[in-house]
Parts: sequence; structure tokens; C-alpha cells
Amino acid sequence: MAILPIIGSGGEKDVSEQRRALITGITGQDGTYLSEYLLGRGYTVAGIVHEHEPTDAIPSGVDVLRGDLRDAASLRDAVSSGAPDEVYNLAALSFVGASFDEPEATCDVTGMGVLRLLEAIRAVNPAIHFFQASSAEIFAAAPISPQDESTPLSPRSPYGVAKAFAHQMVVTYRETHGMFACNGILFNHESPRRGVQFVTRKITDAAARIKLGVAETVTLGNLHVSRDWGFAGDYVTAMPLMLGHEAPDDYVIATGVLHTLQEFLDAAFFHVGLHWQDHVTSDPALFRPNEPVQLRGNASRARDRLGWTATTPFVQLVAMMVDADLERVAAEVATAS
Repeated sequence: MAILPIIGSGGEKDVSEQRRALITGITGQDGTYLSEYLLGRGYTVAGIVHEHEPTDAIPSGVDVLRGDLRDAASLRDAVSSGAPDEVYNLAALSFVGASFDEPEATCDVTGMGVLRLLEAIRAVNPAIHFFQASSAEIFAAAPISPQDESTPLSPRSPYGVAKAFAHQMVVTYRETHGMFACNGILFNHESPRRGVQFVTRKITDAAARIKLGVAETVTLGNLHVSRDWGFAGDYVTAMPLMLGHEAPDDYVIATGVLHTLQEFLDAAFFHVGLHWQDHVTSDPALFRPNEPVQLRGNASRARDRLGWTATTPFVQLVAMMVDADLERVAAEVATAS
């Protein structure tokens, strides 16, 4: 897997002594970006992967530990053997649409898994600093936009409910047990490493395939949705800033700018010299049962306290994703011919 550059944000501070980080979800988009970023800052990094999970995406230099958010004993063992100063929980069953079909599994991993991890930390070393990847989906039915840290929780999907449970557990452990535990409320963030089942990668993959002549059309769901989309490489830089701050708290991480799905289509297909209207159809069967309100984040707390801001413009993000898919699809075509 190609290592892509992280476009840095402000507010970083030097690591005066080598710190140890333990990351769940390390094989995913955020996990690979975060591990690269921490390694570059002098951290020792370990990642928890479950049995039979592929490890080829994990960057060189990361220690691999076995564990599973559904197995409390395995989490205690991983925390104990990894001996981290910081734990970053990025693992989840994170495809919102699928959570309607698999609500029990989603809540077990994405919700209860966080409780098990908090308990493992409390048992092994409660001085560990803990980061939870919360989600804008906890605000899916919010009556106001933009959303900030004071916005009432109002999820509309099993995924959002599980994230809201985890979010509140982090607050509870911080306030009840005095743990240094933070929620990073991450609004939509994309990259070339985003899974192709997500609509943004589905679009950039389709634009590349259509441009290269190996596809003609792509079918999507609701074309009228809007999101606050940022670059995952920017967002992971906020995570260690939270754990290095003088006091634990929760932070919205977002660009503060809404874009429609049609704007995403415009940017992706324009980048390859095509008009998306000639190639895209909409199927109501792919619509989400409960579409969120306008999810737009107010990240002023992160800016003011941590010095963090998103730095990658929307059009640059889309172009980055399309270019990566063009390269990948071209390699696939060359291999097949």
C-alpha cells in the first residue's frame, strides 16, 4: 500500500520523550494515517488486530497485538503487554447503512467495545490517556446546524446510537473515575484509503473506471444529501493534540463547510474531463432509512484550545482520491491485459 503524505495542521508540539501509543482499528483509513503520523513524531506504536484480520496495510515499524473489542480479556492482555501511554480507539463497524441490517453486531463492537476497552484501561493503568473516535452521527437529528460540543445527542441509526453510547461512556469514565478520556467528534473525513463501500470512494472509483473505459455508469442513492467533508490525514493530527492537552475534553473535528453530493460528483468527474450527469443514476433502494439533517461541525474549540484547523480544500481532497483511483484502476487493467 502506498504511503501518502499527511498534510499537517497547526498546534503540534515536540515529543520530548518517546511515548507509546496503542491503536485499535489500525488497518483502517484513520488507523494507517495516525500510525504514520505518530511514528514520524517519535512514538513507539502498536496496533490491535483481531484474529485473521489482514495486516498488509499496517505501516512498517508498528508492533501487532491480537485483540478484539468483543473480548474483554483480550483487550486487557493487549493493554497490559503494549504498556501504552496513550490509547486511540478507531475501531468500529463504521458503515452506517449496514448498521440497519446488523444492529446487534454494530452496537456490540461500536458501543460495548468501548466500554470493554475503558474497563481494560482502568484495570491495567488508569493513568493512560484515551482517545475515542466519536462521530457526527451522534447529532443526526439535531435541530440546529452547525453542531458543536454542546449540541444534544440525537442519533438516527444503530451506528449513531452505538457511537452515542460510547461517547457518553467516555464522559462518564472521565467524570466518575478521573480518567484522561477524550471524544473526538469526527465529521465526515475521506481519503484514497476510504473503503470503496462508502459513497465518496464509490464516486471516485467510478470516475476513474469510466474515464479509463472499464465502466460506463454508476448507481448511487440520494444525490441531494450534504456533508461536511474533510481529509482524514488532517483529522488524525488533532487526536494526539487532545491527549497532550492539559485537561481532557471533547472536541468537534470538522471543516465547518457543507458540500452536496452533487458537488462531490462535479469535482470528481470534472477532474477527469467528464460530466457526471451522463453516467450517474439514483436508486431509491440505496437511500438510508433515516437521512441525517445537515451535519456541519463547528470546530472552534479545537482551533482555540489545540491550534487545530483543517487545511485540505474540498476540491484538492476529491482530486487526490480520483488520482489514486486512476492509478489503481490503470494498474488493474494493465495486469489483466
